[in-house]
Amino acid sequence: MRERIIEIVATHTATRTPEAGHLANTSVDVYRTRLAERSQIEPRPHNTVWGSMDNPGPLSSPELRSYADRGYHTERNVLAAADIDACLREVASITERLGDDERVIREKSSGDVRSLFAVHQLSEVIAEICSRESIAGVARQILDDDVTIHQSRINLKPGFAGGPFYWHSDFETWHAEDGMPAPRALSVSLALTPNFSTNGPLMIIPGSHRRFVSCVGSTPDGYHHESLTSYRPPFGTPEEEDVAVLADELGIDTITGPAGSALYFDSNCLHASAGNITPYPRSNLFVVFNAASNALREPFGGTSPRPDHLAHR
Repeated sequence: MRERIIEIVATHTATRTPEAGHLANTSVDVYRTRLAERSQIEPRPHNTVWGSMDNPGPLSSPELRSYADRGYHTERNVLAAADIDACLREVASITERLGDDERVIREKSSGDVRSLFAVHQLSEVIAEICSRESIAGVARQILDDDVTIHQSRINLKPGFAGGPFYWHSDFETWHAEDGMPAPRALSVSLALTPNFSTNGPLMIIPGSHRRFVSCVGSTPDGYHHESLTSYRPPFGTPEEEDVAVLADELGIDTITGPAGSALYFDSNCLHASAGNITPYPRSNLFVVFNAASNALREPFGGTSPRPDHLAHR
């Protein structure tokens, strides 16, 4: 195995908070990625829970501490059956209305819908769900700030046909291709169908959010659509050795639960999901919240900004 590089990048004028060292003002990019030759695993210099463990909101202080430690939190019964039915009806309606619009991503093999983007803009029903205190309120509490929606989507894994999503950190892509300065963001995944251990549920390496895993190779302009249909995109994908190092050290958690469950997870968690060859579909509504103070800049990877439906500016 080639030598691992563990490096902390020095910064000027930094202020720190207790949890993990919040760097308030930095003069260099501490999340360097899309490197020319080799990847790096670096300690993350920013917080996971911003502010304090006593931030007011839906989660208790012990739940915030667990989130800071593992990088995620789960809840059941966040969506009612009526909410789920309404979301699934909206998916069918939006898909029919949009046709071959670029917001509709289809599986290469079957043509089935793989992902549907910007759903909070396309559906008042979904927008209302995203704004609830049990969803957006948790994001405000963890990020200790007002929040904006960076991205929303529904990922569909139909029975027998749902493709996998390879290991990745969302923040690595959002930093390199969207210009998100720091990982002051999180995703909420809302189960619209049961997420079994067998139908391609999300897998997370717990604690991986405390490391930043850089990737090799510059993403070509305009490649974003191709990357969304690929099992393992050639850009923004960590090296197998890096995934193995972190999995050996930290393990892998499989996130399951009934329809209506919610998973809140840090933007820098390494996560993935296998394909679905069971008869049982796995569909989830994802909404990504970014802190208002963490507004997007020019992409740090040197590319043009991705389209609005992938990164709302």
